[in-house]
Amino acid sequence: MSKKILIAEDSSVIQNLTKKILENQQYTIISAKNGKEVINIVNKESIDLILMDINMPQMDGMSCAKEIRKSSDGKIASIPLIAITGNARNYSDADFTDAGFNEFLPKPLDFDKLVELVKQYVK
Repeated sequence: MSKKILIAEDSSVIQNLTKKILENQQYTIISAKNGKEVINIVNKESIDLILMDINMPQMDGMSCAKEIRKSSDGKIASIPLIAITGNARNYSDADFTDAGFNEFLPKPLDFDKLVELVKQYVK
C-alpha cells in the first residue's frame, strides 16, 4: 500500500510540481491550500507525512504544526512535518523546532533534497 503524503501549499504551481515528483516515487498525494484544511484532513484520514508551506491563508504553517503536535491522538501528534518556506531567513531553526517541524526546506525547492527527506521519514 502506498504511503500518503499531505502537501499543504497555497501556490498551485509548487503544489502540482511537488505532487508530480512524489507520485513518480509511488506516494499517494493529498492536497490542502491552508492550515484549516490540513487539520480537517488529518482528523479524517491516516497521513504518513506532511509537507507544509509556512505562509498560507486562514491558518499559517507554524500555527498548524503546533495544532497537530497538540493533538490528543498520538498518531496525529507524531506525523512527520516538513516545513517549506520562501522566508527561511525570517525564522531560526529553533522557530521550526518549537513549532514541531522535523525539518525545513527553503524555496525554491530542491526536489532531489525533497525526495531524499521524504524517504527518510516515510519508510
